[in-house]
Amino acid sequence: MHILINDQPVEVPAGSTLADAITQAQPSAPFAVALNHEFVPRHRYASLQLRAGDALEIIRPVTGG
Repeated sequence: MHILINDQPVEVPAGSTLADAITQAQPSAPFAVALNHEFVPRHRYASLQLRAGDALEIIRPVTGG
C-alpha cells in the first residue's frame, strides 16, 4: 500500500504498523513522529495500523541558538 514518509511516496505491506514504517525509514534518534499531522506517542507505534494514503512525518529536533 502507498503512504507518504516526509512527503516521499513509499510502498509498505498491507497491515503495516507505524513501527514497521519507521523501521523501514531508518531514522536516526532522537526523533518524533506525526501521522496525518497528529503527534503519536512512542508507546503507540507498534499498535497503530497504517492505511493507504496516510502521511507520516519523522521530525528531528533542532538545537542551537
